[in-house]
Amino acid sequence: MLFGFSSVFSQNKKVFTVILDAGHGGKDPGNSYHGFVEKEIALKTVLKVGDFLKKERNIEVIYTRTSDVFIELANRPKVANNAKANLFVSIHCNSVKNEGPHGTETFVMGLSRHDMNLEVAKTENSVILLEKDYKRKYQGFDPKKPETLIGLTMIQEENLNSSISLASGIQNNFTKKLNRSSRGVKQQPLWVLDAAYMPSVLIELGFLSNKVEGKFLNSNDGQTKMARQIADAIIDYKRKYFGTESDNDSYENNSNKKSTKETASKKGDSDDLIYKVQVLASPRKIKLVPSNFKGLKDISYEFLNNLYKYMYGATSSLQEAKKMQLEARNAGYLKAFIVKAKE
Repeated sequence: MLFGFSSVFSQNKKVFTVILDAGHGGKDPGNSYHGFVEKEIALKTVLKVGDFLKKERNIEVIYTRTSDVFIELANRPKVANNAKANLFVSIHCNSVKNEGPHGTETFVMGLSRHDMNLEVAKTENSVILLEKDYKRKYQGFDPKKPETLIGLTMIQEENLNSSISLASGIQNNFTKKLNRSSRGVKQQPLWVLDAAYMPSVLIELGFLSNKVEGKFLNSNDGQTKMARQIADAIIDYKRKYFGTESDNDSYENNSNKKSTKETASKKGDSDDLIYKVQVLASPRKIKLVPSNFKGLKDISYEFLNNLYKYMYGATSSLQEAKKMQLEARNAGYLKAFIVKAKE
């Protein structure tokens, strides 16, 4: 696995590239309950997400499929890697043997020994068995054997934290804006996420085995609403993680255009504005010692949306902030970005 490439790929790209992956397709229908078919719902929802994103400036959308075709699992993340994409978003629908369970959940790469979650991992990975020569292609990985799942690990810390941040945004949108039941953000050993070189999430829109939820997800209205919230979360993620440098450039340009009188009149309003450099976000609290942050000192954090966001340094000078950003990136945080804060 070469997750370290993702940050290098993403830096300084003016166009933000998103890979949208509709789960299953062709001879692989995915889940099918009560007449609701996962491959159809996933594709329709993905295309709607793409339509919303295309309306935004500087966002490029690439699909792994736009019709009912079978795409081998190994080729889905390859599309993202070849495009040097910023995000990989895979959309699916859940199901179980009874009609009770319901709710959305979003997965990021990771490990869990919780039996129910492991079943999800085995289900989503099982499409591998439909491919020719899968034992050679996936180097001994067997989706039926839990012990082989343990071999899938996320080794690039920044990608995992970025994935968690996007996944949290998606789940929050589903819950707060659509009042959908949330089963949370979870870490699972999913091949399609493991093989992507950039932050990646797999979204389970809901349970087709639940008649009420399945009916909603099978409807044009339901797909449009879910797609809108996924797109909004992606746009917000782009704004937070990739909009900073252009925002700073605009800030500097606008500042230079101000007259001395304007600058003086607003001086009091900006006295308490400071800049920090965000280096990572994590669902767990990390002790603020240099050894935990690649040797960086002066680390602070804030807790927001169930994530601890860790920042390096603090300055009132934008130029100094850019120097701190370079220091953070040189230390290994290749996606470190500048944030504005109030003292």
